[in-house]
Amino acid sequence: MLKTALAPALENEIAAMKASDRVRLRLLKAGQTFRANDNTWGFVEDGELDELRLEVEERMKEVLRALVIDIENDHNTADTARRVAKMFISEVFSGRYQAAPSVTAFSNVSRLNELMIVGPVKVRSACSHHLCPIMGKVWIGVLPNAASDLIGLSKYARLCDWIMSRPQIQEEAVVMLADELEHRIKPDGLAIIMEADHSCMHWRGVKDERSVLTNSIMRGAFLEDAALRGEFLSLRNRGKD
Repeated sequence: MLKTALAPALENEIAAMKASDRVRLRLLKAGQTFRANDNTWGFVEDGELDELRLEVEERMKEVLRALVIDIENDHNTADTARRVAKMFISEVFSGRYQAAPSVTAFSNVSRLNELMIVGPVKVRSACSHHLCPIMGKVWIGVLPNAASDLIGLSKYARLCDWIMSRPQIQEEAVVMLADELEHRIKPDGLAIIMEADHSCMHWRGVKDERSVLTNSIMRGAFLEDAALRGEFLSLRNRGKD
């Protein structure tokens, strides 16, 4: 009886919370993490993204004021907080708030089992340490089997964009992309190479404009078969040139 009487009051209390607090509460109740590179889709209800944008806008105004920027009288920054909020929620970090892209898989009717390489796919992300841009390219090698599902070439780019549109470190981003592709197509082998420029190296610290981070993931047949791995690397380097 007491539980029933408290329910409406609790619902009203939750409804009065900031959108970020409501989403965070749902994630905690579900035992889900909400790290910078996590996807929170499914825990953000209709209309709450607009609330989040407004909340980020207000917080961003405070950041600008803390930097002693006169946003009330400076025409260059008067609307900066709104632009930044839109950019974070709807663009550069959109992979945190959107569902995975619709990717139609089709059966391997021709029983293809030869190496396929997709790339270079241009990707854009952000370093979770400094929120500076990461700009790079991804090459994907797939060794399908008769039971593997196949996906269209453009779908690889869409999945890359969804994974990369979050604040993260490159090493983890490549692993997340590999996990997503393995789950969807279940190939005999999967290889991914990512090469990217990190603005946190160019803008700050050592300010080295030549620094590039390259890392790779080799799974299944690519890990076990040196000849296959060599073929992928050779074709990738040829395409790079």
